[in-house]
Amino acid sequence: MPVPSAVIAIAGGTGSGKTSIANRIAAEFPEHVTLLAHDAYYRDNSHLSYEERANLNYDHPNAFDNDLFIAHLRELRAGRPIERPVYNFATHLREPGTVRVEPAHIIVVEGVMVLEDPRMRELYDLKVFVDTDADVRILRRIIRDINERGRTLESVIKQYLSTVKPMHEAFVEPTKRYANVIIPEGAHNHAGLEVLMAQVRHLIAQREARV
Repeated sequence: MPVPSAVIAIAGGTGSGKTSIANRIAAEFPEHVTLLAHDAYYRDNSHLSYEERANLNYDHPNAFDNDLFIAHLRELRAGRPIERPVYNFATHLREPGTVRVEPAHIIVVEGVMVLEDPRMRELYDLKVFVDTDADVRILRRIIRDINERGRTLESVIKQYLSTVKPMHEAFVEPTKRYANVIIPEGAHNHAGLEVLMAQVRHLIAQREARV
């Protein structure tokens, strides 16, 4: 019977450094790690007009298709590949195609809401929360959304004040209590990263010993 993959969840506010840490883990252990971003699992709202989609609250837990995410994560844990959806942040739509994701010893999932759903938390072997100052996070989000997601400065600020900040306080910040590891200031915290990397090495060694 194959050894189930270990799942590491990396949560934290927008712009906290979750993706940077996930990428650092993947770069450190390229043969043992597969990444799965929760952002790819926004619900398919193709039945709505662009104006209607643009006005949705994408920072609420209900914005995500967690049923599909959980199904895919269970498949990866069992050693089976998945076809991950592709989400277009400029149009607020899922693209027609998918991306094949292969299983590995370690599945790293990251996203603002990955610790919010208790069904998802049950699938994790290690839960991490990246705790970064709000001022730093909003500046990073402005740069990312303008450069990578086709947004205007005005739209980023409006979204942050109307939904991102209040939803963070209501749904994201409270999930810190579920974390096994809290890393202040994200990838810039070298000591915190070393602690996390040591735990990843341990999880990999456990699985290699049981193969």
